Amino acid sequence: MIGRQVLLYFMILLMILALTVWAARRHDMHRYFSVLGAVWVVIIDRYVKRMVAANLALGETAALLPGFVRLRRVHNYGAAWSSFSGARWLLVGVTAVGLGALAWLLFRIVRHPLGVWSLALVVGGGIGNLVDRLKWGYVVDMLEFEFVSFPVFNVADIFVTCGAAAAAVYYLKYYEKYDAVNWERNPSDGTDASDNGKR
Repeated sequence: MIGRQVLLYFMILLMILALTVWAARRHDMHRYFSVLGAVWVVIIDRYVKRMVAANLALGETAALLPGFVRLRRVHNYGAAWSSFSGARWLLVGVTAVGLGALAWLLFRIVRHPLGVWSLALVVGGGIGNLVDRLKWGYVVDMLEFEFVSFPVFNVADIFVTCGAAAAAVYYLKYYEKYDAVNWERNPSDGTDASDNGKR
């Protein structure tokens, strides 16, 4: 039962994100709508973690997609692959600074839609895991591959990973052409080097 609920909420999140991207393209307001998308990532991530915590004991498993992914409740006191385990406040500080830097890039430098959305997904996922560390001192993970040995992860991790991959594509393919010039903005006279009509 819990597996169906997790799958349902994940699918709802994907549909909401697809509609948000569609609305952003339609109105050419990618930054505004990407912030809404990031908020939805946080909301669904929090809801799935609370469902898992309420229905599964620590270490308990449940079916999700048989043969592919199952649910397993795990508490991760570190970062990826449990690195820096136990260094709660160091991880909180590093995450907060990193998210602040990404938010600054999102609102001051990055204009290309792929860059905007990739940063928003990373920020949304990062906030979801940061809230866990602040509230509980650990991150609730619950998604485990059945066919390969891989660390248990969560909804926020999916969007951090997808956002980072999209950001790499953006940087390699679009950054130099569309957004590198934005470092030369002149706020004193109101000019913006990014206002070049290239979307």
